[in-house]
This record gives sequence, C-alpha cells and structure tokens, in this order.
Amino acid sequence: MPQEYETFMHRWFEEVWNQGREDAIDEMFAEDGIGHGLPTDSGEPVRGPKEFKPFFKRFREAFPNVKVVVGETVSDGEKIASVCYVSGLHEGEGIGLSPTNLPVDFTGIVIVKLRDGKIIESWNSFDFMRMYAQLGALTLNLK
Repeated sequence: MPQEYETFMHRWFEEVWNQGREDAIDEMFAEDGIGHGLPTDSGEPVRGPKEFKPFFKRFREAFPNVKVVVGETVSDGEKIASVCYVSGLHEGEGIGLSPTNLPVDFTGIVIVKLRDGKIIESWNSFDFMRMYAQLGALTLNLK
C-alpha cells in the first residue's frame, strides 16, 4: 500500500500540475473528496473535482509552466505525506496579480487519503507567503 500511495502522489503532481491535464482531476479526485487548505470563494475546503477545478485553472493561468517535484514521502498505510517543491514563472492573472514575469520557488506539504484510487481527503500547506513575496505583492520583514 505505501508504494501505491507514493506512485499516486507522483502521478497526481505530474499529470494534473506539470502536464496540466484537467481530465486527470476527474480520474483521481473523488466526487465527495475534500481538499483542505485550498482557497475557495467561500473560504471552505474544496469539495470534489467541480470545486477543485477553478483553483487549478486560476493557478495554471498564473503559472502556465508550473513544475512540482515530489520529494520526501512517508506513509502510515492509510495516508501519505509528501514534501513538494514548486517553481514557475508568473505569466498570468489567475492569482489576482497582473503578470510580473518573475520566477517563484516555494515548498509545500500534502497529506492525502485515498479510497478506490482517488483522493477522498487532502490537507495542503504551501508557502504562498513566500510566493507572493517573490512576486513583490508582500513584504516579509523577518528580522
């Protein structure tokens, strides 16, 4: 089971994010799946592919060449956690900023629970503060 989960994580980030295959979302995210930590207009977790796709489209519009590399992974047999390394060039308005054509690189951690080969629940924590700071939209004074 742990190897199956690790393979799933690599496939999710490769097909959905790196290749931009929107149809892979339907293949891999359960209709009743919940995605915590992903922004929606209501502030609630995304539910199912229908609510995940707007987030996906906006982010891919902003970073059409986004690259996510799955790093270290651990599994307890029910869930898998992966460290992700994200990079891209800000070329679109999908995140509420005019394109800056600046590069970004930041990290995140994703924990996924699967049922029948699909995400039924995920917990997502990405360093969007670092991303926005790299785009000049946020000043971090960490002295």
